[in-house]
Amino acid sequence: MPAVFSPALLRAEYPILAEDLAPGVPLHYLDNGATGQMPRAVLDSVIAHETRSRANVKRSVHTLAERATNAYDAARDAVADYLNVDARDLVLTPGCTMAINLVAHSYGSLLSEGDGIAVSTLEHHANMVPWQMLAARRGLRLVPLPMTPDGRLDMAALPGLLDGVKLVAVTHASNVTGAITPVAAVAALAHAAGAVVLVDGAQMAPHGPVDVPALGCDFYALSGHKLGAPNGIGALWGRRDLLAAMPPFLGGGEMIRSVRFEASTYARPPQRFEAGTPPIGPAVGLGAACRFHAAIDHAAANAHLMDLTGRLIDGLKARCGNRLRLIGPDDLAERLPLVSFIVEGTHPHDICQILDRRGVALRGGHHCAQVLHEAFGVAGSARASLAAFNDRGDIDACLAGIEDAMKVLLP
Repeated sequence: MPAVFSPALLRAEYPILAEDLAPGVPLHYLDNGATGQMPRAVLDSVIAHETRSRANVKRSVHTLAERATNAYDAARDAVADYLNVDARDLVLTPGCTMAINLVAHSYGSLLSEGDGIAVSTLEHHANMVPWQMLAARRGLRLVPLPMTPDGRLDMAALPGLLDGVKLVAVTHASNVTGAITPVAAVAALAHAAGAVVLVDGAQMAPHGPVDVPALGCDFYALSGHKLGAPNGIGALWGRRDLLAAMPPFLGGGEMIRSVRFEASTYARPPQRFEAGTPPIGPAVGLGAACRFHAAIDHAAANAHLMDLTGRLIDGLKARCGNRLRLIGPDDLAERLPLVSFIVEGTHPHDICQILDRRGVALRGGHHCAQVLHEAFGVAGSARASLAAFNDRGDIDACLAGIEDAMKVLLP
């Protein structure tokens, strides 16, 4: 990792970016909101583990098993450090979606018929569908938290919607509008109303260490693959007293204290929620990804990314004129380097396919956020989501591709 932030030096840490997609077609990867690319440090850590320490954890006393257990425990510690939390309160899961489902099933089982669950309209399906299923299963009320016209959580409406609500589920940052949620303010209002707060941190976590205690939330979930870790790994932090009161979500090995034919007793958290053989290699990769991201100068990286985001927004306005519709704020305040847009008269998938010919990777569709797109009155959008290794060349290639797409697709 370079000592001073440099997009060029950081880019060199990602092997996939060194290869052309086709002869003379370099990769301009602008789909980081879907999946982050894997830096060499993560690749090396996973290869080293799988070639020198592959074994099951916490079950055997031979050398490889001890190496695997130590590596798994070190990964948990690294993720906990990244979130500024105690590793004893951190559950390693197969992903962010599983982390949220864990809370929906386990903490959700403690809720009573008629209780309310408040969910913002900004949510990814992973932070909406589990609550819909819980509400149907337990006879709970699902309370929608509205957004402002520019795609931010409507904080002014929040206090009037929390009566009888026992859990509030919000994204830390929208995967469509890029807007960052003022989680600490949400948590203060929710706690005053007697509710706990779960935060989906999948989009926010890749942009630097998260001070979870400062947010005041009760649960925080993240996704490993968006951090550049392998697929199939994520994490859930929970307040210790809440985790201790929650029943297991899944049954099997490792989550038990003792098993008798008639009944079993269960381990303390976090092991209580880690049934079966965990995703050990991916966990090692997640630990390495957290250490890699923690070493970046994020003040400099975020300034660089906001410069690129402004360049992208300004370039879209200049090229698309009144055909452009931004899905989210058009300013740079309290947002991620992520821009969703529509070019009237075109389909997002067509835009993305034409850009792909230039090596520009964007995502087109509803981005697993249909409710949000319906609130904007559209079926989908094209989305550019940036990482610190992106540079002006990536933005300019994207804008040139948009110009080409407009010539091809518009009369």
